[in-house]
Amino acid sequence: MRRTAAAICGCALLLMLAACSSEVTSTAVPVPSAATVLPTSAPPPKQATPPSPRTSNTPAVTWQVGAHPLPRRKDGFGEVLPTPPELVNRALPTHDFLPPPAGNSYASTISAVPADVLARSTWQAGCPVKSTDLRYLTMSFWGFDGRAHTGEMLVDQSATGITKVFGQLFAARFPLEEMRVTSPAELNAPPTGDGNTTSAFVCRPVRGETSWSAHAYGLAVDVDPFCNPYTKGDLVLPELASAYLDRSRARPGMVLAGDAVVRAFAAIGWSWGGDWTTPKDRMHFTATGG
Repeated sequence: MRRTAAAICGCALLLMLAACSSEVTSTAVPVPSAATVLPTSAPPPKQATPPSPRTSNTPAVTWQVGAHPLPRRKDGFGEVLPTPPELVNRALPTHDFLPPPAGNSYASTISAVPADVLARSTWQAGCPVKSTDLRYLTMSFWGFDGRAHTGEMLVDQSATGITKVFGQLFAARFPLEEMRVTSPAELNAPPTGDGNTTSAFVCRPVRGETSWSAHAYGLAVDVDPFCNPYTKGDLVLPELASAYLDRSRARPGMVLAGDAVVRAFAAIGWSWGGDWTTPKDRMHFTATGG
């Protein structure tokens, strides 16, 4: 038994010496701590769950409107540039400014202009219409996101038939991106060429002129401006909307000759700027013909 034990101790001593000599020529590999060691039976790391496929009712937000000012031309408008890929088939979601309508039925209201609404509008004492001659409308509309929203508009007191027009657009499910009262900040902001707000009253002159626009009287409405650009010579407004000059390629939000939008405005005696030769104002509907 003593010989066997001595032999075992000798072998152990030899193994220890061999191990010590091997450490001189090799690099030791640190052993992970118990917290980081995975058992051999552990499943592979879980992959991130891909997002659910997007439906037509939830368009991806890939463009921030108003975030990219354009260099100005000599005439004060922004440089006309190619349409960004994100806006060639424009379908941005609507951000609710007012509570959306209950259910999917059209609703509208007509009232005197509330003081807070007038204060955030472009109306001022020098405008060609009295504030008491304006009316505040709220109307349901369908967004490009496939949801019903509530918009607002200022019009002349004689133009309250506009609520019937937008009732017909709602019934036809014609999409609008935004419908809001224009603010002074928007009117004076640097051009970004990507606006698409449907609006009526704006206290401003005719584009490129000094005489008052029909908008300054609350007697004109612009519908989805980006989808229905204004053109005169080499000017395109909004300045990034050139992709929508091809009217043979119909896309949501475009106003086309004889369609439901043109018919609805014609029913209240308003004409369409898309019928003009020059300028051609495809977004513009007016009670005055100008």
